[in-house]
Amino acid sequence: MRKKIVAGNWKMNNNLLETKELVNDINEAITNLPLENTRVIISPSYINLLTALELSKNTPIEVAAQNMHQASSGAFTGEVSADMLQSIGIKTVLIGHSERREYFNETDEILAEKLDTVLANNLEAIFCFGEKLEERKKDNHLLEVGNQLRNALFHLKAADFKNIILAYEPVWAIGTGETASPEQAQEMHVFVRNIISKRFGAEVGENVSILYGGSVKPANAKEIFSKKDVDGGLIGGASLKAADFAAIIKAI
Repeated sequence: MRKKIVAGNWKMNNNLLETKELVNDINEAITNLPLENTRVIISPSYINLLTALELSKNTPIEVAAQNMHQASSGAFTGEVSADMLQSIGIKTVLIGHSERREYFNETDEILAEKLDTVLANNLEAIFCFGEKLEERKKDNHLLEVGNQLRNALFHLKAADFKNIILAYEPVWAIGTGETASPEQAQEMHVFVRNIISKRFGAEVGENVSILYGGSVKPANAKEIFSKKDVDGGLIGGASLKAADFAAIIKAI
């Protein structure tokens, strides 16, 4: 059975005090929820990762990094390596978020290198992908997503997918107030699962968790999560409010 996953990407939000308050508030809000088959992940900023890890000990909350450099070390000012993350206890990293692609020019080739580094260090990747509005309007969304997956993932081995979570982000539905319909989400998730199955085998395709990441809120979470191939969500703004995040987790 595929794991259900609700992951909160805090992006560039929350100072130290706000991080402490939000971690504690989320933990309190989900204390009595049945989470036997559900993972809860939060992704604070780099400088607050250790604090979040310490506060989430002995709770259902896992902590992930928002990004990681592909090199093991070197003259890359401002970057963070896999070893640095591992040294404080991080086990999961977001790779390929649409904002990293858009604002920091991360190409499919760079993301393939990052995935290699993640896997070589026995870390877990939440690999993000998705189309922009113009690609959706031209009805090229399946082609674009297929290319992103092929370029970044197809050099991997089937066994690597035990450490990979996929996250579909329709870029046109992030921070815009727009949301893909549950049917649009399901269409893409089935498409992605089929691509993975054809390349890596039916077992891998069936077992890989695919998250939806496009303006999920308490009001629409239950309907989106009800779709057969949607295994959870990568949550942005709603993950910054403990009550909203808990409501989304409860909806799964």
